[in-house]
Amino acid sequence: MQRAALLYLSALAAIFTMILFIGAGHPDEITVAKQEATPNPIVEANAEAIADILDAPQRVRPPRLKSHYSFAGEEVPVDDYDVRDRLDREIITNTFYHSSTQWILKHKARYFPTIERILREEGVPEDLKYIALAESALKDFRSPAGAAGVWHFMPATGREYGLEVNGEVDERYHLEKSTRAAAKFMRKLYEQLDSWTLAAAAYNSGLGGVRSRKTAQLGETYYDLFLNEETSRYVFRIIALKDIIEDPKYYGFFLDLEDYDTLPYLSTAMTVSESIPDLPAFAQRKGTSYRKLKVLNPWLKDTKLTISKGKSYVVEIPR
Repeated sequence: MQRAALLYLSALAAIFTMILFIGAGHPDEITVAKQEATPNPIVEANAEAIADILDAPQRVRPPRLKSHYSFAGEEVPVDDYDVRDRLDREIITNTFYHSSTQWILKHKARYFPTIERILREEGVPEDLKYIALAESALKDFRSPAGAAGVWHFMPATGREYGLEVNGEVDERYHLEKSTRAAAKFMRKLYEQLDSWTLAAAAYNSGLGGVRSRKTAQLGETYYDLFLNEETSRYVFRIIALKDIIEDPKYYGFFLDLEDYDTLPYLSTAMTVSESIPDLPAFAQRKGTSYRKLKVLNPWLKDTKLTISKGKSYVVEIPR
């Protein structure tokens, strides 16, 4: 586009130069040239538009919605104006949320293989992995409300689904265990609501809230319900992220093979059945640092690990 504009301007410049050159030795023809060079409003408008394009610091165009989207085998009714409008908002938001979306694209190679394997083992759709993107963007952090880990479990819900959460151990940060817990939780929600989109909404706002609104509003699907702002956007965010991550070039994201992040360190799994009173010293004895030990085992929350009789943990030791 810019090359064509430059060629166009060059052509105009050549024409004016030729006219001036011809007129230089023929005074009579100068008058003719001046008469023929009467300003053309269309040419001037085009030249002004081209100049504006060349001077603009960036060119931004909205992504165009596709004709088909789905989540966990359920079709998104994009022929409905309200549905398309809400999806359009999340597509635009996540397309231009460059730092977060690039982070996800770079780190999916580290997280997705484990998540996908466990979701298959638990017999739930692999599309559920995109819930983790909407929750945490694949970042292990704690929200102001207290939700933590890639799946953003609250402490009580995490314990309900078998995760240990205390001052020394927080398995909400354990990718394998928290993913298995999330799969079980989602399956239970699906059994209650008979819809993966409704189950995803319930993952965000709670089963009781979604079920009561479905009953009160006589709604059949997620798309029928008038929900709070966050939950009303939540499933659309999941669907938008799914499409962007599966088709990044369509949205202008280009990564080379070396851009993708995998495991931070090679490691060896070690079963520990006795308490470790000093994890930094333990790491040093294993030829590594406490920080690297924590990077591979983010579920270790303290500088010690107390293990009760008959219990054990698998700790990844950096090589």
